Amino acid sequence: MSRLRKKVNEVLEIKLQHNRGWSFVVNISLSVLIFLNTTAIILNTVPSINENFGKFFLDFEIFSVAIFTIEYLLRVWSCVERKEYKHWFFGRLKYIFSVWGIIDFLAIFPFFYSYFNADLGFIKILRILRILRLFRFSRYFHALRVIQNVVKAKKEELLLSMSFIIFLLLILSSIVFYIEHDAQPKAFSSIPDALWWGVNAMATVGYGDIYPITPVGKILGGLMAILGVSIFALPTGIMASGFAEQIRGRRSRQGKVVCPHCGETYYLAERHKHQG
Repeated sequence: MSRLRKKVNEVLEIKLQHNRGWSFVVNISLSVLIFLNTTAIILNTVPSINENFGKFFLDFEIFSVAIFTIEYLLRVWSCVERKEYKHWFFGRLKYIFSVWGIIDFLAIFPFFYSYFNADLGFIKILRILRILRLFRFSRYFHALRVIQNVVKAKKEELLLSMSFIIFLLLILSSIVFYIEHDAQPKAFSSIPDALWWGVNAMATVGYGDIYPITPVGKILGGLMAILGVSIFALPTGIMASGFAEQIRGRRSRQGKVVCPHCGETYYLAERHKHQG
């Protein structure tokens, strides 16, 4: 039983680029099924398509949920083969409440919940959670895992920059509210309305539904637009720096090789491209 559990865990957890037999087939199949599910969810919202193919979408949903449920149960059962989930009970509990465990659970929960609850409005909201199956793609594709690693490595810097943006938005929008409220009591009726304008100004979207008309308000509006261009560049720069660090770190782990013929230095990952 232990050998079977270990094999199941290897098949489910080994990444696509390793290209190892059943693991490759299973992961590719799950990726295709997730893509088809997302497509079905989108097409099912088109009235004409839903009217003609509603039964097909329902049958496909049942089939998909059955596959995802089996996969989820196998992951919970076999996760104890991994070092971080070693304990037979608390390890499985830790996996269930991990990020991936929650995403896997939310991908199947709305379907089962709809059979035990008559609140159609709540069920419709829950069914939107099926789109979370898209997040499972990052299990299988390196590019998405790089994004995940960048966000994880730069979370403190991103949180700091977003906090700065929010604080600045709150302060300037509140000031504009007190300046513009007397001149436009309907447009700037409250600070939340001013915040809506502030988001448009800082993001330089400018829908035009709310805008300052007083001289001081216009000056602050222009200031917010200029600050928005520079401040929103902070998260972009942080992410770009994170991507560069991830690429450099990956190459340094792969190591360098000096060609004995021409003396050129190249990375092991590029060895197949080297013609020296």
